[in-house]
Amino acid sequence: MGTFLKAEWQKLVMANYIAEPGLLLPYLPYRTEFDLWNDSCYVSLIGFMFVNTRLKGIKVPFHTNFEEVNLRFYVRYKDNGIWKRGVVFIKEIVPRPALTVIARTFYNEPYVTMPMKHNWQNSEDELEVEYSWKSRRWNKIKILAENKKTEIAPGSEAEFITEHYWGYTKIKENLTKQYGVEHPRWNLYPTINYEIDVDFSDVYGSEFNYLSHIQPTSVFLADGSSIEVKTGSDIR
Repeated sequence: MGTFLKAEWQKLVMANYIAEPGLLLPYLPYRTEFDLWNDSCYVSLIGFMFVNTRLKGIKVPFHTNFEEVNLRFYVRYKDNGIWKRGVVFIKEIVPRPALTVIARTFYNEPYVTMPMKHNWQNSEDELEVEYSWKSRRWNKIKILAENKKTEIAPGSEAEFITEHYWGYTKIKENLTKQYGVEHPRWNLYPTINYEIDVDFSDVYGSEFNYLSHIQPTSVFLADGSSIEVKTGSDIR
């Protein structure tokens, strides 16, 4: 597969919740199945920065550095006897309409455009990272973490959340789009505390309102890296 996009993903705030699989069935792409950790299905709310973004090697003015917030869950697909572990996006929020048009045109991804902002505060001992987006009101996800990197433990929940290298999109009942995402293994900044102020019903639909009333199983901050998004292909 060729490379469609290169960028850096920086300072990824990841809030992870156990989900009822039946709620996600309408979004499950053809020939994929839920990828579970400790027999549980997960959804994650993730905010991060796209930096130094290039489409087909070209920097598009005013579209190289921007925020993204997405809600996703985890699947796997058996390709010639080999399991590929990937993610499915319920909604991806970006601040510029052209980004939404490109993502919907080339990958049929559920992008939408909303006003967005971010705030990073660094000290010698701590990092504070916040991402905000406006639907009916301003929503935010914010984390305070120690300013020291730690490796992700093998077999941990954090490894499960971060080690998915494919994207799958439901096009029709019998058609799925797949694409690879390449990046090195990330590190974490140990979490001190966090704040999630999101109207999940407004942003994602009433079926996700329950996320406003439960605590995530974990919230962590990953450092990020350079990434490559590969050209997509069809699964029929």
